[in-house]
Order: sequence, then structure tokens, then C-alpha cells
Amino acid sequence: MQRRTFIKTVPALAVLTASSASPAQELQPIVLPKPQTDGGKSVLAALQERRTNRNILADKLPPQMLSNLLWAAFGVNREKGNFGKPGRTVASASNSQEIDLYVALPEGVYLYEAIPHRLAPVVTGDLRARSGRSSAAAAPVNIFYVVDLSRYVLEGNPDRRINDPEVQKSYYYCAVGLIAQSVYLFAASQGLAAWFHNCDKTNTPKEFQLRPQQRVLFAQTVGYPA
Repeated sequence: MQRRTFIKTVPALAVLTASSASPAQELQPIVLPKPQTDGGKSVLAALQERRTNRNILADKLPPQMLSNLLWAAFGVNREKGNFGKPGRTVASASNSQEIDLYVALPEGVYLYEAIPHRLAPVVTGDLRARSGRSSAAAAPVNIFYVVDLSRYVLEGNPDRRINDPEVQKSYYYCAVGLIAQSVYLFAASQGLAAWFHNCDKTNTPKEFQLRPQQRVLFAQTVGYPA
């Protein structure tokens, strides 16, 4: 589907202006449209087009495009996966699903909940600049990849190596790389620009109200190419 069609058929997200972070009472959960699981360029064509593009317009992504993006990144693609959890579009060690996607939009920060495929409010305010790149601060979507180390506590502990911090590090860095590549391929298939980069790890944990078991890893900026 073309960008114009999205804009005509799907209502835009409400935008609240805020210059600093505050509790999320002002924000409502965003129930995302059902993801579209077909269309776009082929995998091989997307691989041919995959690249980093730092020149991104401020134009907002329509809800359907945002829905498809987050589903492609780390959505649920089957009801039953390993270890009693649903299957996701990206693999993780022992299906721990240890990576959370915090989505910074102009009006606030949301946590992507793959079930029931929605954005849950975290904090009000424009924190896109915490992506650590000045040119990313005006982009419509900045995804922050956050690992939750508590997810490595598995019933029956089927993989005892999962308790080793160095092994955990190898697992969550691999998981982030897989998600980021899915975002890159989705962007290439839809004519979007994407940029995977470092981010502010000093202020973000406090402003995103993260728990001690959570760590900010990287950010990825997505939008229409300039």
C-alpha cells in the first residue's frame, strides 16, 4: 500500500507537545491496527536495498505503517513457540524474549507490547533526543532496545549457561542485532529510511523509569527518507 493510501484511510495519532518528561497519565495506550503480513518488496529485493540512511524526514508514520514496523521488529507470528511462550518474528536464547522495545514518539515514550500488539504509555514528553543523535531527534520514530536480565530466569533452568553474565551479554547483543536487521529489511521493503546507532545510556534509564534489571543497549531511528 502506498503512503498516500495510509494517510487517507487511517486516522493519525494524536500528538501532545511536551518539552520534558513527566508521568504518563496524559497518554492513552495506542492499540495498533492488525499488522499486514504481506506486501512490500521481496526479501531478496529488500536485502539489495538495505542500507543506513541518516537523512530522515519529520513526517509522522501512519498507524498502519507503525504497526507493521513493530510487528516486523519483534511481533508475535505464531501462538506457540518454545518453552511455553508465543513465537516471535525474531529468535532469542531459550525463547527468553529478553529485549523490550521502547518507542519514543513526539508526544511520549511507549513500551511495545507484542501481546496484545499495542503501545503502552511509559512517560509523557518528547525524549527522542535520547537517541543520542541530533539529526534523529526530529525523526518520527526512535526505537530504544532495552534488555531485561530478569527474563533469563527460566523455570527448570534448561540452559544453565544462561546464568553466566558473559553468556547473557552474547545472547542479548545477538538478539538486538536480529531485531535491528528485521527493522532494516522492513524499512527497505517499504521505502523507509532506518539508522541503527548508539544512544544516551546515562539519562535514559531514569527518564524511561527502567528497573535495575534493565539496561539500555542501542537505538534505531525510522522514518521517510529526506
